[in-house]
Amino acid sequence: MAERGGERGTFGRGFGRGGRGDRGGPRGRRRAGRREEEEKWVPVTKLGRLVREGKIRSLEQIYLHSLPIKEYQIIDTLIGHKLKDEVMKIMPVQKQTRAGQRTRFKAFVVVGDTDGHVGLGVKCSKEVATAIRGAIILAKLSVIPVRRGYWGNKIGRPHTVPCKVTGKCGSVTVRMVPAPRGAGIVAARVPKKVLQFAGIDDVFTSSRGSTKTLGNFVKATFECLLKTYGFLTPDFWRETRFVKSPYQEYTDLLTAKPISKAVITEVDQVEP
Repeated sequence: MAERGGERGTFGRGFGRGGRGDRGGPRGRRRAGRREEEEKWVPVTKLGRLVREGKIRSLEQIYLHSLPIKEYQIIDTLIGHKLKDEVMKIMPVQKQTRAGQRTRFKAFVVVGDTDGHVGLGVKCSKEVATAIRGAIILAKLSVIPVRRGYWGNKIGRPHTVPCKVTGKCGSVTVRMVPAPRGAGIVAARVPKKVLQFAGIDDVFTSSRGSTKTLGNFVKATFECLLKTYGFLTPDFWRETRFVKSPYQEYTDLLTAKPISKAVITEVDQVEP
């Protein structure tokens, strides 16, 4: 049995910690490799290629044509320098199996640039760090534009929501009402953080339902902000001027194949 245990130990599956002592090395190298991959971004979508080439320089160009964002590096390239993120909650969730309970961790993360862009990500994973990392990526992929307006006279920059909006998730209902300049964000701790990341300075809010369920509370707040662009107000009544989609405008760039570097080898010519 001792010989058998020793043989299995060489494969890293033996008794005790034999064969597992060198696990620190590959792990470190793997992390370094992941960091290099993040630095060397190779886009796999048309939108990613256009962003990397500098043809699209703002998120508004993407939102104008309703182009789906499938790579979080697009957000990092356009507004990553002023993007902030905060973990709202980490909660354990369990699943009953034949062997007992399987516990995983669910993370809620909000990202925003405090200038009209906010995103919400929810991720469940076996480890807390993996859940937070995945939630940040999903939050970046779900970044939405937030419309801001005025309470009275249109003086200075927009500071509040343009109209009354309501969002609902589960039993939680959140209502936002425009507030005069200087009123501040009159809200609970959870929606206050989301509104700060969205760049709203003054707003009145009211909520009902089981607001202690933080997941539904933050989702209802996010839905409120999502609906701000859903109302067609008179300042949007101007005639629409249609412009070409980036895919149509830069079709030559997208259809061109990347030039691969040719390897030239010198061959010694042998005289006959």
